[in-house]
Amino acid sequence: MKRMSKIKTFWFNGEKYVSSGSKFTILDLINYFNYNPNILVVEYNKLIVIKKNWEKIIISNNDKIEILTIVGGG
Repeated sequence: MKRMSKIKTFWFNGEKYVSSGSKFTILDLINYFNYNPNILVVEYNKLIVIKKNWEKIIISNNDKIEILTIVGGG
């Protein structure tokens, strides 16, 4: 019997990433890349995700995540 590989490919801000590690969430990804979570909007598979759900969504194979930063100006 063959074992399924735990390797997953996902897209983050238009770049392709490959992970062979354990499960991780959107919040884990934000923390790994050292983003300031207070000025972000997260798009996950073309849907905007509210902040309280970032720690609940586990990144899966072929997911597409985009991080948009909020910029103030005048």
